Amino acid sequence: MVREAEEFMEEDRKVKELVDARNKLETYVYDIKNTLDGKMADAMEGDEKEKVQDAVREVNEWLDDNPEAEKEDYDEKLRELEDVCNPVISALYQRSGGAPDDNNTGEDDHDEL
Repeated sequence: MVREAEEFMEEDRKVKELVDARNKLETYVYDIKNTLDGKMADAMEGDEKEKVQDAVREVNEWLDDNPEAEKEDYDEKLRELEDVCNPVISALYQRSGGAPDDNNTGEDDHDEL
């Protein structure tokens, strides 16, 4: 019985990695959709929002069309979606004042007494 468990351990690990990769991609898609539908949507420029919506739509279609995809496929789709979404979200936060200034060192700007 122990030998059987050891034989299946590697297979179980691969299945877990596959499920985790798919879940990570689906979670990112869900988070981006919530961003598009939430308060941040009004701050997005039209072309930015359309670009992100198109990328999300493409990934959703890919997920539907590829139920037997491999872990590497899910990882690649996540990177592709992040490459589209991250610059838009970063620009959005910078315009709204939500991102810290790059010149900010984290130190107080107060003079000592």
